[in-house]
Amino acid sequence: MSDQPVLHVTGRVLVGPEDVRDELWVIDGRVSYDRPVAATDVRTVDGWTLPGLVDAHCHVGLGPHGPVDAATAETQARTDRDAGTLLLRDAGSPSDTRWVDDRDDLPKIVRAGRHIARTRRYIRNFAHEIEPDELVAYVGREARRGDGWVKLVGDWIDRDLGDLSACWPRDAVEAAIAEAHRLGARVTAHCFAEDALRDLVEAGIDCVEHATGLTEDLIPLFASRGVAIVPTLVNIATFPDLAAGGADKYPTWSAHMLRLHERRYDTVRAAYDAGVPVYVGTDAGGSLAHGLVAAEVAELVTAGIPAVEALSATAWGARRWLGRPGLEEGAPADLVVYETDPRADVRVLASPRRVVLNGLVVE
Repeated sequence: MSDQPVLHVTGRVLVGPEDVRDELWVIDGRVSYDRPVAATDVRTVDGWTLPGLVDAHCHVGLGPHGPVDAATAETQARTDRDAGTLLLRDAGSPSDTRWVDDRDDLPKIVRAGRHIARTRRYIRNFAHEIEPDELVAYVGREARRGDGWVKLVGDWIDRDLGDLSACWPRDAVEAAIAEAHRLGARVTAHCFAEDALRDLVEAGIDCVEHATGLTEDLIPLFASRGVAIVPTLVNIATFPDLAAGGADKYPTWSAHMLRLHERRYDTVRAAYDAGVPVYVGTDAGGSLAHGLVAAEVAELVTAGIPAVEALSATAWGARRWLGRPGLEEGAPADLVVYETDPRADVRVLASPRRVVLNGLVVE
């Protein structure tokens, strides 16, 4: 046994939605359900315990104008950590954040490499901006750079059209997704609107971010293919302000954004009811603050997803989806302790009592 104190977590440990235990031990930074025999330095934490929360759509190392310095990226990661978010799927960043992997005090990151966008069809300085004949090569490059994910920009405003439209022809995304899968990576795509979705799903995509353009005829296709969505409702809440800012120059786009916003809760609930996997993501980074997972879970509940399922979308289910352990025997001790049962009221997620990362109490 190392010099690291043994942590005794008591109260109610939510190993799963229905798997509730009375205690666990943290020994050498790992979860154990066996009482240690020779521990002399034991510290106790009491409350309702969840596995460290997941933000399945964030951007560490990204600011409103592109890459940020390491100190700013560290502040972003610390903000997530202190909110109880201990596993991040970084859904596109131009910054190299590999140095985070060497820090036991910062959340674990699953990277999707850098965004891949069509030329002049995304936010400046965020993405590789390329044409369709380059897509397979860039997907291969980012699949090798990432941690099992690649991020495409599936649609964006076409300034000539004055509205959102698909960025890639069908044959290009088919070849690109096939290349990612050949390399063992999954593919996700930013999509606000409707018209890119069918091609992406039929081409074999694994996930869609935002997915505000889901329609009644597309939802069964997502469900049958097992394509997940990460709705980022805290980001979709900004659509009215975006629409107002562009109403004079792009009135069609502005009206479209307002329609997508107005039906956002119905869209998410319909997808959930149809069996589409839904996960929590905030779109933190760029222009949105980090540390908003609790707000996103509350938004899913507002949309009509049952509280336990909304919790799973940031806890047990999300970790399983990303291939990372929860509170299993021997897993890294990444956990969050709350005053009351989060299954009864998800708003408690905004006020963690203790955050434990790699077995150390950090908050």
